[in-house]
Amino acid sequence: MPIHLSDHFSFRRLLAFTFPSVVMMVFTSIYYVVDGYFVANYAGKHAFAAVTLIFPLFGVLGAAGFMLGAGGAAIVGKMLGSKKDKEARRTFSFFVAVTALAGLILTLLGQYFLEAVALFLGADDEMLGACLLYGRICLVSLPAFMLQFFFQPFFVTAERPKLGLTVTVIAGASNMLLDALFVAVLGLGLCGAALATVISECLGGLLPLIYFARPNHSLLGLCRFTPCLRALLAACGNGMSEFLINVSYPLLTALYNYQILRISNQDGLAAFGILLYVSFVFTALFLGYALGSAPLVSYHLGSNNSQELKNLFDKSLWINAITGLALTLLAFLAARPMATFFAGFDAELCELTRHALSLYAPIFLVSWINIYGSSFFTALNNGLASALISTLRTLVFGVAAILILPTFLGLDGVWLAGIAGELVTVLVTVWLFARMRRQDKKA
Repeated sequence: MPIHLSDHFSFRRLLAFTFPSVVMMVFTSIYYVVDGYFVANYAGKHAFAAVTLIFPLFGVLGAAGFMLGAGGAAIVGKMLGSKKDKEARRTFSFFVAVTALAGLILTLLGQYFLEAVALFLGADDEMLGACLLYGRICLVSLPAFMLQFFFQPFFVTAERPKLGLTVTVIAGASNMLLDALFVAVLGLGLCGAALATVISECLGGLLPLIYFARPNHSLLGLCRFTPCLRALLAACGNGMSEFLINVSYPLLTALYNYQILRISNQDGLAAFGILLYVSFVFTALFLGYALGSAPLVSYHLGSNNSQELKNLFDKSLWINAITGLALTLLAFLAARPMATFFAGFDAELCELTRHALSLYAPIFLVSWINIYGSSFFTALNNGLASALISTLRTLVFGVAAILILPTFLGLDGVWLAGIAGELVTVLVTVWLFARMRRQDKKA
């Protein structure tokens, strides 16, 4: 039975509707995880450290796609809820064009400044060549990478989350198979891993473009449009929290890299890379749920259905809390198997990674509150509250934690910094939730 944005959602229907988005985000997160696995095990830990070092650049450059996707989907979803279907399709088409153009411009800028960025991030003579090789190849698919992130929330808004899942599974599966072929079988090393990523990202970004460009039975499709600066600024403002997250995370990662290299060596950097990969997959469950549920919030906001908004909010808190507890237990209990999977070729690195994962595991108990809170306020078209959560979580409390804790706790302070930043931000997010509830009661 099809599920529509206008429906009333029980736990079962809410999980069924958001499930494709959850799986979609998990597969998206696998791109660099798979690259990391094959590079670490077939190209060596020095090449793996180079990939970890240059990785933040792609998060910064791809942030615009996520911003326009999340912020634009909230605007288009509200238009659909207000029965402004033609305006919604025109606005959607304009956002697609802007994302593609931004991707082309950022690709050229990325190629030009890549070496300077690698040196700024801390690449030494041994790692610089590997960073440039991997980075220059991966930049080729940046426009498609941005479109892939852009289309993810719009598949849900168009009531086609399963189609979005199918596209992402195709792209993710191709990445895994091509990594195995290029790196493990053909021995192409970093070059092979980068080529696998480029091909899979092109599939993930261009297949949705083809779908929406052709006649389809979804709520959205590409059509002629008139550029609207007001809509673009509204989407950017509303999606600013997603932009800040995608920009600040890479910058924060670069700061982590600096602290690790100051305290430890390339083993510490490699262990941090593995920690990031595990975190990507686990956090993707929260991000996927937020992505899948946000269009529901925007739609019912546009239709002024406050009862359904409260229903979605309450059920979402329960779903995320249970997921967070389960992931924390899994991360703690599976720390050694996960460390062995990535670093079993080096006993010292494997033990360092196991220790890091054990200390990091409790982050999933609290991080979901901030992830869902930021997404929820974006869906409500409250970009200010959403941006506040994202800014505090990363650029304020996150930076403060990684600067302070290693001074007292050494390398353990690095593994614990993320938890500290999330915990302090939770206080602000809960306050914003309480403030929203008080305003709803007054209304």
